[in-house]
Amino acid sequence: MTIVIVVYGSPAPQGSKSFKGLAKNGRAILAESSKKVRPWRQDVKLAAEQVRAELGLQVLDEPLLVRMTFTLPKPASAPKRRRVYPCKLPDLSKLVRSTEDALTDAGIWRDDARVIECTAAKRYPGEGHLALDAPGCVIEIKRAEQ
Repeated sequence: MTIVIVVYGSPAPQGSKSFKGLAKNGRAILAESSKKVRPWRQDVKLAAEQVRAELGLQVLDEPLLVRMTFTLPKPASAPKRRRVYPCKLPDLSKLVRSTEDALTDAGIWRDDARVIECTAAKRYPGEGHLALDAPGCVIEIKRAEQ
C-alpha cells in the first residue's frame, strides 16, 4: 500500500538555526533563520493529518521508502514554451529535511530515521511526472518489503 499526501503551499527548506540563549533547564534556545519554514511545515502537517485520519493510519514504525516531488514557482524569466528544471535554490536536501520533520510532527511515522530510502525531485508546475499545477509537494510513502 502506498500512502499519498498532496500538499499545496510554498515549499521551504530547513535552514540553519541561530542561538538565542539558554532556557532555565540549561538547554539551548534555537530559532529558525527562515521565516518560510514554519508555514510550509504547517501545510505539510495539516495535509498529513488529514490523510492519516481518512485512512485510519497508525504511526508507522518500520522501514519506509519515500518519494517527494516538490513543485516550485516558475520564475517569470524562465522560458514559457519549453521545459526547464529548477536547478537553483532551494537545496533539494533541505526541502526534504523540513518536510520529513513535518511528517514526524504529524505522527505519520515514529521518527524520520525509519526512512531507509528517499528519492526527491524539484519541478515547475505542470512540467514532469508528479508535478502539481501549483507550488507544493506530492509525498509517497511505502513500507519496505521484508
